[in-house]
Amino acid sequence: MDSPDHSNAVQSKALENARFKRVGLERELRSRRGGAVSGTSSDGLFGPAFTHVAPISMPLPVLIAVPHAGRVYPSETLAQMRDPQLSQLRLEDRYVDRLAVEIAKATGTGLVVAHAPRAMIDLNRAHDDVDWDMISGPRRRPDDRMPVAAGMNHRARSGLGLVPRRLPGFGDIWREKLSRDELDRRVDRIHRPYHAFLSSELERIRSEWGAALLIDLHSMPPLRRHNEQHVPPQIVLGDRFGASCQHSLIASSVRYLEQNGCPVAHNRPYSGGYVLDRHGAPSRGIHAVQIEICRAAYLDEWFSEPSDALPALAQKLAGLVRELGAEVAHLAANGQTAQAAE
Repeated sequence: MDSPDHSNAVQSKALENARFKRVGLERELRSRRGGAVSGTSSDGLFGPAFTHVAPISMPLPVLIAVPHAGRVYPSETLAQMRDPQLSQLRLEDRYVDRLAVEIAKATGTGLVVAHAPRAMIDLNRAHDDVDWDMISGPRRRPDDRMPVAAGMNHRARSGLGLVPRRLPGFGDIWREKLSRDELDRRVDRIHRPYHAFLSSELERIRSEWGAALLIDLHSMPPLRRHNEQHVPPQIVLGDRFGASCQHSLIASSVRYLEQNGCPVAHNRPYSGGYVLDRHGAPSRGIHAVQIEICRAAYLDEWFSEPSDALPALAQKLAGLVRELGAEVAHLAANGQTAQAAE
């Protein structure tokens, strides 16, 4: 297993070395790192929680975000896991960031990839979506900077809240309870900076173009075929049942994917989560779509390493991103950004 320092360097380098090309011309890039994961840098202090890379001159008003592919594990986090390899494999959207890099290179979109692993903190959950049975300490922060609710929703109760507690068919992930101080550090250093950056970057894109599109990219285990389906969906599009983006974007996505031989579903079983709830604001011209990709479509049979199918799938998805980006720009140009999703 690679050391946390090595994993962090490899994942960051893959992003910062990405070259975005369009019509054969390289684009000048800007990049930044944000947040912090404790115990991951070479000096023993901190490593970045996420990396952002984008062309200075963007050809599309699109930002791709990858919140669940992080694989920078502090040694103390691994030591607390009952079965580190199983938990990593089950919790990560394994290598979907590599798919995202290829899509971004082909389209010139902005790209944000979280390095902090989902096992430490789930960026697609609200800051107060906590399973308090796994936390040692008070439920309310002493400084009240970000007060939390005393209860928990169904995700936290199922074991997949802000910090995942258990896995179906396996049981508890952790050997001990998490301290309240450590929970607060993760919220302050990972969760808050990540979402603050998404908000500011989407606002910047909207200011430049008149509209912006956030594509929240995930991967999913293979789905089962339902009675009315010939094959199970390979891609699931989520828009919070119409709340996070203009309805025409989903219609265009479904049409494109079906025309290109990708079985697709809409909102079931994945409609999107906190990322779409927080950042999707179609009435203001900021649209957000979650895209779930079947792991069998780009990983090996163990869902552990990328397969030879990854490049072709990335190019197919790049076509979808170009079409959606062009449609968002068209909505802005025609003054339709104030229309709420239907």
